[in-house]
Amino acid sequence: MGRLICLSNRIPTGANPSGGLVVALGDVLTETGGIWIGTSGEIAKRPGTKLREIEGGPFKRLCFDLTEQEQENYYAGYSNSVLWPLFHGRADLMEIHQEYLSSYKQVNRRLAKMVAAMIEPEDRIWVHDFHLLPLAYELRVLGIQNLIGFFLHTPFPGPTSMQALPNGREICQWLANYDLIGLQAERDVRACLASMVEIGGASDLGNGFVHLSPRQSRIAAFPIGIDAREFTELAEREIEKLPPGILKPERRLVIGVDRLDYSKGVPQRFRAFGEFLERHEDWHRFVSLLQISPPTREGVQAYDDIREETEHLSGRINGQFADIQWAPIRFINRPVPREVLAGLYRASDVALVTPLMDGMNLVAKEFVAAQDPRDPGVLILSQFAGAAEQMTEALLVNPHDTEQMATTMITALMMSHSERRERHAALMKGLDRHDVHWWSNAFLTSLG
Repeated sequence: MGRLICLSNRIPTGANPSGGLVVALGDVLTETGGIWIGTSGEIAKRPGTKLREIEGGPFKRLCFDLTEQEQENYYAGYSNSVLWPLFHGRADLMEIHQEYLSSYKQVNRRLAKMVAAMIEPEDRIWVHDFHLLPLAYELRVLGIQNLIGFFLHTPFPGPTSMQALPNGREICQWLANYDLIGLQAERDVRACLASMVEIGGASDLGNGFVHLSPRQSRIAAFPIGIDAREFTELAEREIEKLPPGILKPERRLVIGVDRLDYSKGVPQRFRAFGEFLERHEDWHRFVSLLQISPPTREGVQAYDDIREETEHLSGRINGQFADIQWAPIRFINRPVPREVLAGLYRASDVALVTPLMDGMNLVAKEFVAAQDPRDPGVLILSQFAGAAEQMTEALLVNPHDTEQMATTMITALMMSHSERRERHAALMKGLDRHDVHWWSNAFLTSLG
């Protein structure tokens, strides 16, 4: 068995890299002498032609730099201003410019040349996410015939959405050069199959297999998980370290944790919480919403707009309902360390995980893992999160339906102890069965 060559937009950094993907792939990379390749996060004056090694760490890491123009056009441009909104159901927010696509192709072509120079015949290649869609195509052009798998961490657009993209057919051709295309949910498999056939002109061979000359590919769902037991232990430790005053026995805590992105549905969540407060005056001063939303992609108009809307809503709701002892919404617009989040999850009575569209959403899984099984909180989960296919014991909601969301909040807050324990036990069983190690093993086994 050859090495595993893993590629993603950014390389895991630090002497002891952390994160879900590192947990999932660290062991197999170490065992096979594998390599992780990605951008360094640094800006170079001119495009490099060689990968350089990052010293230390449990496995080999190679990186390359982007130029300022590539950062603007490949990353901020085509990846995040075209593909990201398209893949999250917001084709209206795409900013289509030819220089974005040209740079996107050039970066992938340059990376393919650097990778092809070091590939050995038995190596397996695993490419991650929408930044590197053309990489297998570029490697095939260079004569690489190794097994190449691709995993998309976002939703996949159906043919109606793909029609909004000038090079939708080309994307299907890029994907056809992967032996295995892994997606988060069965809904994404259906969308990908439909797009490959209707937009790309592929033949549907059944059982997830498609043929687009000259190759055959398999499309399948591999829902990503977390290391549930590790997160439970972290939450047990960290709840004891929360600052005094965070927890008040007489007040219930509702939590939301999302990057400040238009796909996450934070304004809709605030409106629903305002509706809840309108309906249930008896809950005033006895419940509060803690929303943690680190900023992302500042300077991009769509993200500046969502921040302004969210700040306006939280201010309006607090102005309408707060008193001198209580503010209904605490809105934190900066990053919070993972260990602090684990403690906050365990301390919370309800989690609002209500994206308008999401690939998986690991916050939902982390919240469940963090709970005390003797007295667990309740997960309210959007039906549009990939996690909804697995986590059916959560309270599933339509985030566009403000009234339904408000009604579900009171249902969660009033839920009996026995029902909370029953739902939590079923959710934890699923998290344990399909954890992050199951995910990586299932994908690599299917890849061959």
